[in-house]
Amino acid sequence: MCSEKKRESCLPRREVIAYGLGDVSASLVWNAVSAFALLFYTDVALLPAAAIGTLFFVSRIVDAFFDVGIGLAVDRTRSRWGRARPYLLFGALPFGVFGVLTFYVPDIGSDARFYYALITYFVLGLLLSVVTIPYSAMLPMMSNHGKDRIDLSAARSVATSLGVIVVTALFMPGVAYFGNGDQAHGFFVMGIITSIAATLLLFYCFALCKERVPAPPTEALNIKTDVLKMFKNRAWNVASGFALLNFIRFGALLSVTPYFAINVLKQPWMISVLLPTLSGTLLVGAFLARPLLNRFGIVKADTWALITGFICYAALPVFEQQPAVFITLYVASSLFISITMTSIYAMASEAVDFHQHWFGTRQEGLLAAGVSLAIKIGMAFGTAGVAYALAWGDYDPSTVSDSAVQAMSLVYYALPLGIFALQGVLIQCYPASSLLSNTHR
Repeated sequence: MCSEKKRESCLPRREVIAYGLGDVSASLVWNAVSAFALLFYTDVALLPAAAIGTLFFVSRIVDAFFDVGIGLAVDRTRSRWGRARPYLLFGALPFGVFGVLTFYVPDIGSDARFYYALITYFVLGLLLSVVTIPYSAMLPMMSNHGKDRIDLSAARSVATSLGVIVVTALFMPGVAYFGNGDQAHGFFVMGIITSIAATLLLFYCFALCKERVPAPPTEALNIKTDVLKMFKNRAWNVASGFALLNFIRFGALLSVTPYFAINVLKQPWMISVLLPTLSGTLLVGAFLARPLLNRFGIVKADTWALITGFICYAALPVFEQQPAVFITLYVASSLFISITMTSIYAMASEAVDFHQHWFGTRQEGLLAAGVSLAIKIGMAFGTAGVAYALAWGDYDPSTVSDSAVQAMSLVYYALPLGIFALQGVLIQCYPASSLLSNTHR
């Protein structure tokens, strides 16, 4: 509870929760796609892995640059609902519709199925940008108090984990239950369920969240100047680079885990343990991150979290045949790394304040779009990389070769360890919050 003296700096609890639920919406649909679209396309729609890898990569790269346009639009939007909220209101329903269409297999030829997959996957990504860029930009618009922003960042991390826990734990069992032997029907029904929930949650977030930080005067559009300023913002550079690396890992693990559990561990049941754990630890990590980030700061908290997470993850290959130990180490590593996930949102929010201090403009939309661009590109590299690795290993769902198994192991073990190391180096470049009191660029 806020004291009377500080009440004006504390957001209502229901509003913090509503903001978090906005991220549950995106998590339900997009993480279902991130985790299971590759499996759906290769094993249900019967499309070649290499073609799907190209689809993932090209779609997300094009979509990522679309984010910048949405961000610039948010910065210049003025409406009775605010700057960010109108996008949630008008984007919710189309987002839900294409969440359903993405998991539908039309009864047409293989080439036509590929183009259908391309169109629905691509449009869904664009609509994700339409709702998530304004959603991210809305955080610093809701309050200019550091405590409130940490609370909102933690709520978002909790919400992200809840969304991914639910979708990764229940999606495939739901496919089996509703499909009753017909996977195509099962995927379609689960697409409907997740998309309806996502649409309703976006409407709820729109209704309860408020924009309190006054909008600056609308400036003339100057894309080149605005983007160049963004790249001169060191806080933004670190936040976006950190997010890029994190989501390469996250996207790759979401996509490769079903294959890894089935073909390497020989334990299909572990899909419903490892995937929820990957994001479920975000739920606990968000609560741990809040006091740690407040007390030690972003750099120290992230550094020690990465070191500890690296050590636990590096031990996994030794215990492949001991599921209990494997899961324990995996949970421990994921828990420490989840602290760094929460810090991404805090860094992105602080980058707005640094931008205002250095350049005199806040540009929440553009900066949020920039971080989202990094996330999208990271997911593109991660998910497409898995598809290309499967193609390199000559993956065939009817007969899995040794080379395909080796490719799965390489992606699962080596990629995250390399990323942890790179993130550990990058976070040392993050400017301390105290620099806001100095002229620094």
